[in-house]
Amino acid sequence: MKKLLVLLMMSMLLLAACSSGASNSNESEEGSDSNQITIWAWDPKFNIKAIELAKEAYASVNPDLKINVIENGQRDIVQKLNTSLSSGTSKGLPNIVLIEDYRAKSFLEAYPDMFQPLTGSFKTEDFVPYKVEATSVNGENYGLPFDTGVTGLYVRTDYLAEAGFTIEDLQNIDWKEYIEIGKKVKEATGKRLLTLDPNELGFLRTMIQSAGKWYVKEDGTTPDLANNEAVKRSFEIYKELVDNDLMNFHSDWNQFLATFNGGEVATVSTGNWITPSIKAEASQSGKWAVVPHPSLPGMESVNASNLGGASWYVLNVPGKEKAVDFLTKTFGSNVDLYQKLVTDIGVIGTYIPATKGEAYKTGDEFFGGQAIISDFSKWAEEIPQVNYGMHTYAIEDILIVAMQNYLGGQDLDKVLKDAQQQAEMQIK
Repeated sequence: MKKLLVLLMMSMLLLAACSSGASNSNESEEGSDSNQITIWAWDPKFNIKAIELAKEAYASVNPDLKINVIENGQRDIVQKLNTSLSSGTSKGLPNIVLIEDYRAKSFLEAYPDMFQPLTGSFKTEDFVPYKVEATSVNGENYGLPFDTGVTGLYVRTDYLAEAGFTIEDLQNIDWKEYIEIGKKVKEATGKRLLTLDPNELGFLRTMIQSAGKWYVKEDGTTPDLANNEAVKRSFEIYKELVDNDLMNFHSDWNQFLATFNGGEVATVSTGNWITPSIKAEASQSGKWAVVPHPSLPGMESVNASNLGGASWYVLNVPGKEKAVDFLTKTFGSNVDLYQKLVTDIGVIGTYIPATKGEAYKTGDEFFGGQAIISDFSKWAEEIPQVNYGMHTYAIEDILIVAMQNYLGGQDLDKVLKDAQQQAEMQIK
């Protein structure tokens, strides 16, 4: 009997020790009682540098919070999130993660319980509308908007002048007018209008969003290609640029930069994030300006669109309250921080109150003294809201082939009908 009692007591002590050890290990792994948070982001010179500035600003609010920043490539972040979330484990996940706007809803729709709602924690009305739409699902806001990919048409004013044009002639034009100007510029200078990668359709995205349309319907799921007038007109514009030999083609990022830095094209149509790359060629200072993005002709469309951009998301893991506090008191409300983001990095945020700051009003001598930050910020507020849905890149893979078929001579209606059918089969 004594031996049995001793064995029973030893077993209870062993179980208690194991239980205690497991609890401590879990607390340590999840950081449930630690005063720190972890953030995942990509691009050390842009997004991560922005976090470092936010950390400096937040130190006056809570100097004791330790903020760990881990750099991952964007594709690595997507892969790691999918792997962890699909397995149902939160182990190893960060408190805050940066997600590209085109990809956000694929995570929010698939794993809604793994993201912390931010509704009511900051004033969504203080951010440009299209970004709020990109970070929301079913009326619930999950992301704090960060940078804008608001587009502009960067133009070589010296090439325009050779053809008899000024930047006033390119204000609020449509793509048809742009092409007609391009023909005369090429005739006068020998320079094509722009350069594009045939295996990347960001150019198409900017055109269709300017008309308030996307590759899917408003539900974010149903493919909308065959009867989408904006997609059809965008294909037609693309072909017209090719047929008139106004389009240069490149195959990688370095070729893209070399084409405009080398003076081979008269314009660059893309997101504002290209500004530092354009300014990298110092010899061209004073020879560039930025005008509004062309609209789609023959339909309701505005002279504003978007290409790129990302937002901050809080994962539903221990430490989420600290993460929300950090985001809302920095990127969610700090006007001074946004001034530093502009001056130190060139980040144009989507926080409307910040646009009244001096950093947004300063002229840029490279662009002839034009206050391009102020212009981009104004255009950002005009970008139509669309539901990017979950399948942007999957549909673009289909459309890249469709575009080549169209350029090769196939009927456009048939091309888009085939693309619609393929998208419907692939996306279920």
